[in-house]
Amino acid sequence: MYLPPGFGTVTPYCFVDDAERFIAFLIDGLGGTETCRSMRPDGRVANVQVAIGTATVMVSEASAAYPAMRAAYYLYVDSADAAMARALAHGATLEMAVQDMPYGDRQGGVRDRHGNLWWLSERLVRAPYSP
Repeated sequence: MYLPPGFGTVTPYCFVDDAERFIAFLIDGLGGTETCRSMRPDGRVANVQVAIGTATVMVSEASAAYPAMRAAYYLYVDSADAAMARALAHGATLEMAVQDMPYGDRQGGVRDRHGNLWWLSERLVRAPYSP
């Protein structure tokens, strides 16, 4: 099986209202980089790909056939505190303050303006999860 660079076997694909605003949050609020863009004839986003770390997130403008839907994401970052500050500065709202978790992550949560939940996590130990 061939996977294109930047893709895993599972790739989030977000259908949202106001796709341009969501894409701006992925870039400005979460540190992503736009890597590909295609537009519909009406000028709306058909597909934009944003690289965040080692993952790609795909985004399309919602439509009658594919209405907007919310999701939750677990995003590993270098610094949970810095990622939290950046996300909040770009329109996210606080869901859970950053704190050390018993499973080895330093983690906090935010919601973006589209209602998606982002768990911003910094791994504190070099070990797999364990109960």
